[in-house]
Amino acid sequence: MRIFACVKDVPIRDARYELADDATWIDDTRLTFEINECDEYALEAAVRLRERHGGEVCILTVGPARADKIIRKALAVGAQRAIRIADERRQAGSPHAVATALAAVLRDQSFDLVAAGTRSDDMGNAQTGVVLAQLLGVPHATLVVDVDAEPDAPAIVVQRELESGRLQRLRLPMPAVITVQGGSTPLRYPTMGDVLAAKKKKIDVVDLQSLGIRWSDVPQVTVRRLTVPVASRRAELLEGKPDEVSALLVKKLQEARVL
Repeated sequence: MRIFACVKDVPIRDARYELADDATWIDDTRLTFEINECDEYALEAAVRLRERHGGEVCILTVGPARADKIIRKALAVGAQRAIRIADERRQAGSPHAVATALAAVLRDQSFDLVAAGTRSDDMGNAQTGVVLAQLLGVPHATLVVDVDAEPDAPAIVVQRELESGRLQRLRLPMPAVITVQGGSTPLRYPTMGDVLAAKKKKIDVVDLQSLGIRWSDVPQVTVRRLTVPVASRRAELLEGKPDEVSALLVKKLQEARVL
């Protein structure tokens, strides 16, 4: 099987954000980045499929040069090669734009499966994988928690997580796209030998401008201005005897139209 695992670099979960000078984005110059959580599980699913059925896992991402750090980690986990679509100026600023760039590269590649995270930790749009499948014209499944392949078919069998903890089992012909849920399987941790070996693996860099995308035809998201939320409420401590405090609390809840 030839599998592409799409990953994205996002700020670490406990990062403290500050606005950039023009207030159209955050100042990311002092932030530390890591692999998006759901993407880690998509990568794990891809590596497990390769271990069972053979083949190759290739990392695919859209991002600036700093994304090479997370690519190296993904290579250490078990991928064989990587492609980074260089986007230093964040021109791919929407899920549709990112999916368009990914599709432009994948159309020149031979693949059986594309695995991506269900959503990203930073924006949380949960759209890129679905749009990518539409652009490629292949079947897809979202919210996947388990996947295996029938290479002789060729097809994959997935389990999707639905509401109330229910699961749906689907069989999809390959090539296909899946988006994987976070927490779906235990993650592996690379050994020191894996990390050192990953440093020697090549990362192919593709210039976003070389893909020939007509950005005027691609839906984009334009951020005009970001603002920091302003605290507008305060806590009030009610004192007195229990019956007095209870009556006062009820009165205040009625004034706030909670009761």
